Amino acid sequence: MFKKVLIANRGEIALRVIRTCREMGISTVAVYSKADADSLHVRFADEAVCIGPNSSAESYLKIPNIIAAAEITNADAIHPGYGFLSENAKFSKICQENNIKFIGALPEQIEGMGDKASAKRTMIDAGVPTIPGSDGLLKDFGHAKKTAIEVGYPVIMKATAGGGGKGMRICRDEEELEKAWASARQEALAAFGNDGMYLEKFIEEPRHIEIQIAGDQFGKVCHLSERDCSVQRRHQKLVEETPSPFMTKDLRKKMGAAAIKAAEAVKYEGVGTVEFLVDKHKNFYFMEMNTRIQVEHTITEEVINFDLIKEQIKIAAGIAISGKNYEPVGHAIQCRINAEDPLNDFRPSPGRMTEYHEPGGHGIRIDTHVYAGYTIPPFYDSMIAKLITVAQTREEAITKMERALSEYIIEGIKTTIPFHIRLLKHETFRKGDITTKFLEGWDYKTEMEENQ
Repeated sequence: MFKKVLIANRGEIALRVIRTCREMGISTVAVYSKADADSLHVRFADEAVCIGPNSSAESYLKIPNIIAAAEITNADAIHPGYGFLSENAKFSKICQENNIKFIGALPEQIEGMGDKASAKRTMIDAGVPTIPGSDGLLKDFGHAKKTAIEVGYPVIMKATAGGGGKGMRICRDEEELEKAWASARQEALAAFGNDGMYLEKFIEEPRHIEIQIAGDQFGKVCHLSERDCSVQRRHQKLVEETPSPFMTKDLRKKMGAAAIKAAEAVKYEGVGTVEFLVDKHKNFYFMEMNTRIQVEHTITEEVINFDLIKEQIKIAAGIAISGKNYEPVGHAIQCRINAEDPLNDFRPSPGRMTEYHEPGGHGIRIDTHVYAGYTIPPFYDSMIAKLITVAQTREEAITKMERALSEYIIEGIKTTIPFHIRLLKHETFRKGDITTKFLEGWDYKTEMEENQ
C-alpha cells in the first residue's frame, strides 16, 4: 500500500480523497494555487504545497509543478480527482516515468477512450451497442453529407476531442449540416486544438444513464449499478440519481454486461464510468467512457455501501477486486450546489460567503470544501458542494432532499439552491419521466420569480 498520496486537485474532491486516505493510514499532500490557500483541503492534508498563481493553467494543469511537489514531499502516488489532469494521458505517462503511481487509468487506456472516434470503433469491435454514424472521422463536408443521408436526419455532429458540449451541433437537414460543419470545427479547434469531427444519428427523447465499473490489474471487471444523469443544462449535469426511475432488472443486466465488455476491451484498470444514451424503447447506445472518478460517484456509494475512492487506491496498489456486480439498495439523489445565479442564465457568482449553514439529519450527506467566511474564487468550476440524500424509496429521497434544501443557508453569493427547490416540485421530475431535453421545455425562471 502507498505511504503518501498527493492529490492533484482542489476543492471537495481533494478533501474527499484526503478523508479516505486518512482512514487507510496513508499520509496526504495537498497542492493549491494562491487563490485556494484558505480551502479546507489545504487545512486537512498532512502537508500542503503551493504550485502556482490563481490560473489553473499555471497551477492545477502545470504538470512539472505537480511532479516537483510529489518529489519534494516523497509522495509515492498521485490521485488526480476529476477534471484538470484526471484524463490526461501525458500526465499518467509522466507519473510512470517518475516512478509515481497514477491512481487512475493507464496512458494507453486514457488515449483510447479519450478520442471518441477511436473509442467508438473499439466498442463496435467489442460488440457494445453504438449509435449509427460515421466510420471514424469525417474527411470533408461531402463525407458528412453522405453519412447523414445514410443514417437519416436528425444527426448530431461532434468534436472527437470534445467535452462540455463544445463542438457539438444538432442538424435536422442539409442546410443546418453545412452551417455546423464550419462552426463546430472552428469551436472545437479553439477549445481543444483539434477540429476532427464525427457524426451520429441524433437520439430523440434520450436518457443519459451511466454504469459505474471497476477493473483491476488482473483483468477482472465488475459493474456497480447505474446512475441517471438526464437532468442537464447545456450538457452539464445538475441532478443525478440511482437507481434510474427508468431502469428494469433486465435492462440493468444488459447494460451492466455491455459496460463490462467495454472495460474488458481496453483491459481497463481503475474505477470508471461507461456512459450510454437510452431511448424511450429502452434501446441503449454507448456514448463515451470516463476513465476517472466522477462527481456523482457519491450516490453509488450510498446505495451499495461502498467507498469508491478506497477501491481506486486499492486497485492502483495491485489489490484484486471481488468481481461482484452490485445492485442498488434504496434510492439516492444528488443536487450540485453551484455558485451561480439561475435567474441570470446560471451566471457564475463568486465572492465571500457571509453565512453558511448545512442541513443535517438521517440520510443527508454533504461533500464540500467551503465554510462561513470562505471566498469562492472566480477562476475555477462553480460547484461548491454536493448535497446527497438517501432513503428507502425515490419518493422519500425527494422529500428528504426538499427538506435538506430548505435548511441549506448560503448568503453573500447566489447559488442554485432555489432552482433545485423548484425542480423537485416539478410534476415531470416527480414522475421520473425525464430526458436530457427536460430543462429546455421548462420555464423555470418564471416559476422561481413567482415563488420568491
